[in-house]
Amino acid sequence: MDVIRLLDIRDTPLSVDEVYAAVGDHAAGGTTLFVGTVREQDQGKPVKRLSYSAHPSAQAELRRVAEKVAADFPVTALAAVHRVGDLELGDIAVIVAAACPHRGEAFAASRRLIDDLKAEVPIWKHQLFDDGSAEWVGACE
Repeated sequence: MDVIRLLDIRDTPLSVDEVYAAVGDHAAGGTTLFVGTVREQDQGKPVKRLSYSAHPSAQAELRRVAEKVAADFPVTALAAVHRVGDLELGDIAVIVAAACPHRGEAFAASRRLIDDLKAEVPIWKHQLFDDGSAEWVGACE
């Protein structure tokens, strides 16, 4: 069975319950979830809202990143979903989860998955600030 249980980039709200259910595994002694949300400030500037855009290759790159994590850690299950489109403060932008035999491995795998997703998957953030200014960020958040 493939340990990569759920990978998606979608323009609809994300569900922590869906991701947690996807990585449920009786062989896992530890399961970690990371939930990234739209925060009200960035670099000291109040954020009004933001929008995520994904390159057409983003889904394939997400799979490549997840496969590398699965190869490097003893995961029993992995999942990652990222939102695209317009998001408001507090909305969930990304969820990653890793299930492993032990908690330390689950934390490390989850950390690698979110860090590599942010660094390597072509998803871009366009932040709109309260003062009317805007900023593009070259990797997902």
